[in-house]
Amino acid sequence: MRVLSVCSYPNEAAATRFRVGQFAEPLRKRGIEIDVRPFLDSKQFEQFYRSGEFAGKVAGVAGSVLRRLSDVLRSPKYDLLLVQREAMFFGPEIFERLALWFGIIPLVLDLDDATYIPYKSPTYGGIGSALKFFGKTDRLIKRSAVVICGNRFIAEYVESQGTRAVVIPTVVDTSIFAPREKKHDVPTLGWIGTHSTFPSIESIYPALERLATKHRFTLRLVGTGRSAISIPGVEVDNLPWSLEREPADFACLDIGLYPIVASASASDEWLKGKSGFKAIQYLAVGVPFVMSPVGVGAEIGINEETHFNAESNDDWYNALDSLLSDPQMRTRMGGSARKHSLENYTIDKWSAVLADVLFSAIDGAGRR
Repeated sequence: MRVLSVCSYPNEAAATRFRVGQFAEPLRKRGIEIDVRPFLDSKQFEQFYRSGEFAGKVAGVAGSVLRRLSDVLRSPKYDLLLVQREAMFFGPEIFERLALWFGIIPLVLDLDDATYIPYKSPTYGGIGSALKFFGKTDRLIKRSAVVICGNRFIAEYVESQGTRAVVIPTVVDTSIFAPREKKHDVPTLGWIGTHSTFPSIESIYPALERLATKHRFTLRLVGTGRSAISIPGVEVDNLPWSLEREPADFACLDIGLYPIVASASASDEWLKGKSGFKAIQYLAVGVPFVMSPVGVGAEIGINEETHFNAESNDDWYNALDSLLSDPQMRTRMGGSARKHSLENYTIDKWSAVLADVLFSAIDGAGRR
């Protein structure tokens, strides 16, 4: 089977890398050749999140549109169209429609986020939101033979639209995201995210400041998009995100942080559709963590065995105080986290499910 997979962003984007790209080789072993075609290339992706350079961005998008048209012309060579969220990060679903019409092939949609819920773009504001054409997700759902969903909340929505849904969580390669020896003089608490999710880590600053009056620790923040970060009493290590360094950034931590809070660009309903991926990364590297039990996050791992759930600032303080006070607890919970990862969130397990979904769409078993 040959699959044309279209997505908005290149491999630097987590959704492309972990929802599609890393499955290419496991799927090949199961008789499925997947051709991943991002709308933006790596250089454009980096450029788009810098201010200015308007002319360069417009020229780049024009080139991407032409490449998408060539994808449409090539679509008859494939057996299936796999769309990771959308073929293009703005505008209506014109390329998906053209590929289905011209290629006469079934569509499988992959949703790791609740993209059917409108939100305000943290980078481009109301203009960016208007260009998103949020209604296209519903239309793509209805045209799909089956929709792959990052969690059960998205799956429930898809099924309410009359289309079959299969839940496949976002996982990592556990041979790459694996425990590593730590050589810290003091414990390291850490968070790896993006500029758009930075408000979440800011929400627990009061708990971290309070902890610093009792414990010495380093706070490692990666991908904040801020040039400088200061929290009274806290030693902060603020680093830019790096694709090459990502597994090491997770594995070097003694304690992971995963706060989730609503913001201007992420409503409670939007957050409910998140796939809890950071928790799955912490589990894989065997790092105990504290997280907000929001949406499917409340169902990942085992509370008080692999991690602690926390809702209030007091919850955050108490959970982190316990972990900082007891190195043996950190070791024990980290071991349980790694074991849970190997039992539930491996590429081998979920690539088999993905292969079955793609074959079902071809033979018609997944069609309404």
